[in-house]
Amino acid sequence: MTNTPDVLTAATAELAMALLLALVRRVGEGDRFVRAREPWRFSLEFMLGRGLGGRTMLIVGPGRIGRETARLAEAFGMRVAFAGRNDPLHTLLGEADVVSLHCPSTAESRHLIDAAALAAMKPSAVLVNTARGPIVDEAALVAALCAGTIAGAALDVYEREPQVHEGLLDLDNVVLTPHLGSATREARVAMGMLCVEGLRAVLLDDRIPANVVVS
Repeated sequence: MTNTPDVLTAATAELAMALLLALVRRVGEGDRFVRAREPWRFSLEFMLGRGLGGRTMLIVGPGRIGRETARLAEAFGMRVAFAGRNDPLHTLLGEADVVSLHCPSTAESRHLIDAAALAAMKPSAVLVNTARGPIVDEAALVAALCAGTIAGAALDVYEREPQVHEGLLDLDNVVLTPHLGSATREARVAMGMLCVEGLRAVLLDDRIPANVVVS
């Protein structure tokens, strides 16, 4: 068994930042407003969002994708903190303006972001998940968003994918995409070529592939 490491790192990190920007600058909300053909005119208070400069991003899961997301966030002037397995997550959540999830889906990480974790976040903070859906308790997230416990969420993955919690669909402070983390042509071609290389190594060259997981 082989996998396709590294080649989707940049694509997924870019999507994490795209979701964050869409959320805090209200891109999806603005797009829906224009398409609804509502009359509007520029004003200083119209559809205000928030900038990223000087904000703190907490990377939960400092692996390849998490660290690449951190690098991109720093380019926007953000401060970055990391939360690994042995770090005091709830303390770190309370210090972050953006919580970006990049940890694997395991028994230990299931519902890592639950009602208690969401309550530990700032009311002005937002959550971004480009990792795995079960890391977030979606029912607790809907309740937190409706109550103003946190300010917003941007999700590319879902707890019962492809189903999405109905409560998320009607909220303007939520951005949703259909698992597009690795969905660039470059990443998908590179993933395919790694698969081909793995097959060639085993079937034609009688050797262990470089990206072997289980031999």
